[in-house]
Amino acid sequence: CHFPLAFVWVLLCKSLLTVLSVLSLYFSIELSLLRFLSAELTRGYFLEHNEAKYTERRERVYTCMRIPRELEKLMIFGIFLCLDAFLYVFTLLPLRVFLALFRFFTLPCYGLRDRRLLQPAQICDILKGVILVICFFMMHYVDYSMMYHLIRGQSVIKLYIIYNMLEVADRLFSSFGQDILDALYWTATEPKERKRAHIGLIPHFFMAVLYVFLHAILIMVQATTLNVAFNSHNKSLLTIMMSNNFVEIKGSVFKKFEKNNLFQMSNSDIKERFTNYVLLLIVCLRNMEQFSWNPDHLWVLFPDVCMVIASEIAVDIVKHAFITKFNDITADVYSEYRASLAFDLVSSRQKNAYTDYSDSVARRMGFIPLPLAVLLIRVVTSSIKVQGILSYACVILFYFGLISLKILNSIVLLGKSCQYVKEAKMEEKLFDPPPTSTPGKTSSKSQNKYKSSQGLSTEETLSASIISQPVHQKENTVPSLVTSNSDQFLTTPDGDEKDITQENSELKHRSSKKDLLEIDRFTICGNRID
Repeated sequence: CHFPLAFVWVLLCKSLLTVLSVLSLYFSIELSLLRFLSAELTRGYFLEHNEAKYTERRERVYTCMRIPRELEKLMIFGIFLCLDAFLYVFTLLPLRVFLALFRFFTLPCYGLRDRRLLQPAQICDILKGVILVICFFMMHYVDYSMMYHLIRGQSVIKLYIIYNMLEVADRLFSSFGQDILDALYWTATEPKERKRAHIGLIPHFFMAVLYVFLHAILIMVQATTLNVAFNSHNKSLLTIMMSNNFVEIKGSVFKKFEKNNLFQMSNSDIKERFTNYVLLLIVCLRNMEQFSWNPDHLWVLFPDVCMVIASEIAVDIVKHAFITKFNDITADVYSEYRASLAFDLVSSRQKNAYTDYSDSVARRMGFIPLPLAVLLIRVVTSSIKVQGILSYACVILFYFGLISLKILNSIVLLGKSCQYVKEAKMEEKLFDPPPTSTPGKTSSKSQNKYKSSQGLSTEETLSASIISQPVHQKENTVPSLVTSNSDQFLTTPDGDEKDITQENSELKHRSSKKDLLEIDRFTICGNRID
């Protein structure tokens, strides 16, 4: 019984001794605890001792604040570029096809002054027109109503998976489709003196028709899925499809990005946003047709349309803001991207132009207007019934209105593009010869032409080269292969390691503006994403 009491007594004694020792130590160091508390309450520090660090943090904040403005400038300019290429299919392409056919049928009356019956650009225009007409008639065999009810009967989860698969398939189709069209154009316009190294024009033509038809059906399924989401009662599918945009932030923000990779992603965002606008237009046309063009139903669709557009803009801003923050990229890079897109437009009007502008937009952004144009014509012709003379007069007036819009848009874009090219000091590159040889090697003739052009003022030379028509250049006897900067990152032979390391060092010192001009939407950049 006395053992617990003794144990408690020992503990009390030890604790008392500990308190006495602490008090003696406290009084022996002259109230150091009070001095510590006063120092914690009154101590100071100077941020200027690490001025570079805090200045960098402040610049990052300012960069994030500038991103929405700079990004939307690029987006608006790029959307108008896509609109210009898209309107070209409906307005100027039919007129160019008519002029090419008129030249073809009336040329024997005037005699053969040239070896070519048609110019290469006219051959490409005729091919585009024929592909457009054939695919339009093929789309009549696709029942839109049956597709709508078939998709509407699926569950929400299935539709969400289908929509994601369609987005991936659209990118794959775009990447391979432009190669198919370029192969067709080159096969049709290649000089006949050269040795035949292709399968023939007719197989390439059928491949192009099949591609445009399948891509148009794919976009139709996308539009139908979006239409089902708009017409669902609880809007759950529309909410899930919008949340898919925010998943895109997770997949891109936490990756390493260089300027070239960000340029590719910006072009992809421009193309995606413009395609979504066209899909929303198709959805509105189909819904208005079902409600007998009642204007009250348009206001029912308007909130959902605004919600989809707002979510797309918000996701792009957040994504680009954090990508530039994590990778230490300034907001001024978007002005370089805009100048690169403007350079494509201005260079397509030069004497040494080697591609049509709509094709350059397709290569740069992955936007191919032919499948989307086929689908839009199919939807408009099935939704709007034209009956009577007054209706046909309205159609003609609408067509002239589209031509006026295309011309006005082209004039404004060309003026803005010249301004952006001059601000970026890229005028000298406009007079470089087309890339018919390895980069960095130019012929003596091109150097002489460039020296002679330096005698004139830059504005006079630029305006003269834009107004003048392209001149056919004589081909070399042995065509040289165009090499890509990304090829050396894909293959590294053992015997050429020294040359590759030397080329890599040269690439590091090369200016970023020159790299941007050599990158299209589907090029594997040298600075790849890890």
